[in-house]
Amino acid sequence: MDQVLQHIANALILGGTYALLGIGLTLILGIMKVVNFTHGELYAFGAFMAYYFVSGLGWNFFVSLAMATVLGILLGAFIERVLLRRMRSADIDSTMVVMIGCWLAMQNAALIVWGGVAKSVPTPFPTDPLVIGPISLSPLRVFVLGAALLLIVVTYLLIQRSPLGKAMRATFQDREIASLMGINVNLIYTATFALGSGLAAAAGALLGPVFVVTTTMGNMAALKAFAIVIMGGMGSIEGAAICGFILAFAEELGSGYISSGYRDAMGFILIILVLMFKPTGLFSARGVRIG
Repeated sequence: MDQVLQHIANALILGGTYALLGIGLTLILGIMKVVNFTHGELYAFGAFMAYYFVSGLGWNFFVSLAMATVLGILLGAFIERVLLRRMRSADIDSTMVVMIGCWLAMQNAALIVWGGVAKSVPTPFPTDPLVIGPISLSPLRVFVLGAALLLIVVTYLLIQRSPLGKAMRATFQDREIASLMGINVNLIYTATFALGSGLAAAAGALLGPVFVVTTTMGNMAALKAFAIVIMGGMGSIEGAAICGFILAFAEELGSGYISSGYRDAMGFILIILVLMFKPTGLFSARGVRIG
């Protein structure tokens, strides 16, 4: 039982960042109908920016995480404005080719700038674990969970309660009618891609100090984000958040009781099981949707 509780605690911490990845991709795919292949690279970008600010410039750790997220938002806005806006009337295949090209360019640029050696992000947290009964957790991981949950709540409130969120939901429901009602669709698309990119960068900045930062870390992150979106149902923010935790639990328990070698395969096994019994996703017909 003690081992089970430890696995559950580890899964909760990992699930928060997975939820951030899934929510960001859900927003972009649901509102813009864009398959964002750069999502994993934006995740890696956030991790590298956190490393640079902390190790390279000697900035405060928490300020560095916030700046990495802000730069992720700005980079997302730049990608949408320079690449995607020009492809607004193009077919989905052409847009996918452009995004794949952007993904490869970003990954190779990161390799040129940072090299192929893994990097470690220093943190101000003590190395001694927090022991709560049978559970042992590092203070850094507890902080990561708290920060991820805070970002999830803020994103939910932004989408559901703010004027920007209402405009985003209206655009999701019908772009043409939203435009006729005075909503600046171009601005909404830029804000959507920027927000989704910022969430991916935040997830990378939070998990970078927990593990190591590499130029290929975004590849698996992107695959897991797509797995979360598919399992949760297209356009369901609640589904993306919950399925982020479901994926983390499956990985943690699977690696603990089956084999650590199958850890990254758990998401794809879950996709197969979900699509067999509910092809539209677990939360496609209910929950907090974008529209």
